[in-house]
Amino acid sequence: MPEFLAFINDILWGSVMIYLLLGAGVWFTWRTGYIQFRSLRHIGQSLKSSLEKPSDGLTSFQALCTSLAARVGSGNLAGVAIAITAGGPGAVFWMWVTAIIGMASSFAECSLAQLYKERDDKGQFRGGPAWYMSRGLGMRWMGVMFSVFLMLAYGLIFNTVQANSVSNAMHYAFHLPHVLCGLVLMVGTLLVIVRGLRGVAKMMQWLVPIMALLWVAASLFISLWHINQLPAILEIIIRSAFGWQEAAAGAVGYSVSQALTSGFQRGMFSNEAGMGSTPNAAAAASSWPPHPAAQGIVQMIGVVVDTIVICTATAMVVLLAGYDTSQSTLDGIQLVQQAMSTFTGAWGSGFVAGIVLLFAFSSIVANYIYAENNLIFLNLNSPRNVWILRVITLLMVMTGTLLSLPVVWQLADVIMALMAITNLTAILLLSPVVRIIASDYLRQRKLGVRPVFDPTRYPDIEQQLAPGSWDDVPRQ
Repeated sequence: MPEFLAFINDILWGSVMIYLLLGAGVWFTWRTGYIQFRSLRHIGQSLKSSLEKPSDGLTSFQALCTSLAARVGSGNLAGVAIAITAGGPGAVFWMWVTAIIGMASSFAECSLAQLYKERDDKGQFRGGPAWYMSRGLGMRWMGVMFSVFLMLAYGLIFNTVQANSVSNAMHYAFHLPHVLCGLVLMVGTLLVIVRGLRGVAKMMQWLVPIMALLWVAASLFISLWHINQLPAILEIIIRSAFGWQEAAAGAVGYSVSQALTSGFQRGMFSNEAGMGSTPNAAAAASSWPPHPAAQGIVQMIGVVVDTIVICTATAMVVLLAGYDTSQSTLDGIQLVQQAMSTFTGAWGSGFVAGIVLLFAFSSIVANYIYAENNLIFLNLNSPRNVWILRVITLLMVMTGTLLSLPVVWQLADVIMALMAITNLTAILLLSPVVRIIASDYLRQRKLGVRPVFDPTRYPDIEQQLAPGSWDDVPRQ
């Protein structure tokens, strides 16, 4: 099985996914008028607006934190370490590239999700790729296919990755049995997911900022402590990204292909831009100002926080400690623990274990919310089916503590690629709509007025929208 999965990954990630991700990111950067750069000066205002309390739905900040809960997981720790050991320090550079380019893809998918959202039987906004495939493209079959992929990924496979990292970290730091870690994760997850989307969102708006700040603060302290080494670290990242280090050293090193592939794999697994997961949270928000692009911009911030900030924090800890190319990719999280222990002593591995527990737990909970959301799209959200999904999710959490890491990561890479191919195909087909959303938003910003989306200006789009989804938006 590992050999077969490795073969499939070589095909998908050796060329298909890299070209597709780069192409989609560059395309949407151009089609949206370079939205990720032009909106930089409005990021502070966007964050402030995201805190506005809507009369219905989640706040944009709650949606952002929910999406960050899914993004910020073991991939930000173990995944970065694996990228460095598999592709060298240059993989970090290509992770940055995925973030910068991926911001445009994230804007596209999240704006579409906000545009094509609809209300469930409880009045809560629901949406995501399956919805814009069905309403925007008129291809419900494609939405069904995507929903199945997402439920397999987020209800099953990705949770095994998170649970695996937690159990390995806890066993390494405290010698806790893997089964015990699995049981604790199962109980904690169950207690949270029964609260539903609103309950999870309210919890994540507090948990996510705290856990992110803890890790970034620790990395920043270490980086400032060794500030004289930072220029050399940045140089080795750049040189390795383009193969210059190998030529300069005159020895066998990492190729550009290794760095690029590892960086793209782990970068995408971390920030999820273009994969179709984040739109499930973005659609649940009552965007403010009332424009689909506003939620797209808020979610772009999530890509920056996840990859540029948190993943870089991990990379600095590992690289400042001195990475070992002989380290097995089996020990991704242990490598981070060893690196932290180099600076802080024995308690460093315990600190990393605590951080990965918070990261992974929040991801598992958000992953389940995404899976349940797509159960609603499939019209299979009866109480019985919801509980079946919950039980399967919990069982996969336990299973993840007992599986070997290579199989888990390989499965995650395959299902991630299938999801991304389906979603990127959809948003590329809907790129004319993305262009309309971006230009309408930027036009109003340029005029100095609060952006408001008026669907009556676009009759072709208006007839695709769910009844009542934008009826209460004030017209200009």
